[in-house]
Amino acid sequence: MQNLLDPAILFFVFGVLAGTLKSNLEIPPAISKFLSLYLLMALGLKGGFALAHSGLSGTVMVSLGTAILMAFIVPAIGYQLLKNRVSRFDAAAIAASYGSVSAVTFVTAMQYLEANGMSPGGHMAAALVVMESPAIIMAVLLANTLRHGQQGAITVSSSAGAATATVGGPSASPSLGKILHESFTDGAQLLLLGAMAVGYLSGDAGKVGMAPFSSDLFKGMLAFFLLDMGLMMAKNLGSIRGKSPVLIAYASIGPLVHASIALALAMLLQLPVADAALLMVLSASASYIVVPAVLRYAIPEANPSLYFGLSLGITFPLNILFGIPLYTFVAKYFLS
Repeated sequence: MQNLLDPAILFFVFGVLAGTLKSNLEIPPAISKFLSLYLLMALGLKGGFALAHSGLSGTVMVSLGTAILMAFIVPAIGYQLLKNRVSRFDAAAIAASYGSVSAVTFVTAMQYLEANGMSPGGHMAAALVVMESPAIIMAVLLANTLRHGQQGAITVSSSAGAATATVGGPSASPSLGKILHESFTDGAQLLLLGAMAVGYLSGDAGKVGMAPFSSDLFKGMLAFFLLDMGLMMAKNLGSIRGKSPVLIAYASIGPLVHASIALALAMLLQLPVADAALLMVLSASASYIVVPAVLRYAIPEANPSLYFGLSLGITFPLNILFGIPLYTFVAKYFLS
């Protein structure tokens, strides 16, 4: 209940309400982009300052390794569950969305943990970055395999004399190298890593000097951005109407399963409580910005309203309103 009364969360709820009522309230796109860049820059600085204070350790490397492992486990599970319930291209795209992560959910979780006296390691900002790309790569490889299989079926049919016309394959998609380049050089990720490097190099002196920017303004900027996200979510609610109950269930229950797997790994590897909570949040989140932007061109056969609508219309609000406090409570219960 405490999370629901947080001003930033209340602004998100207000944004959803305003959008549902068809209000003309809107955040100009340029300001929305600035807010996103500010939050990533401030988050990177905070992570860098914390990492400079704690230093690199075995725990840090174990946490990052676990994050990378989850980035492969989640899309693999998602694809296996969905491949016989929707088209396999849609299954690959949805699996990529849920295997990747939501930076806004992560930023909100960081704010929640800090407000409750918990201090996650600065390296968890790097975990956000390394979990972004594996699912995208897996989805592109799956899509290419599916296309190859379709083309093979067409060739066999033609050679048997059943058809003599030339059948064109799907439109050419970007090469895997281009997808990798876009995934690893995305501006948001570069800003996050760059700010983290600046924070690490400047250390405690930099932390004091940047405190008005990276700390004092953070909560207000997050509230402003979540207002914009609420408005955006309300505008896209229609995209999930009429969808299969299986997809709705996956978007609602899947994140809980993913978070549970992350918790099991955190317990096995004895990760710090705050790191485990953030790993659960990342594993339960779904991308609605980077992945849709990449898959629109990489897997044009997939339906964007499915992977975008499910992640933004169902999973994002559930995590923001209920998931973050739940994952934090569970992590504290089992690891404290």
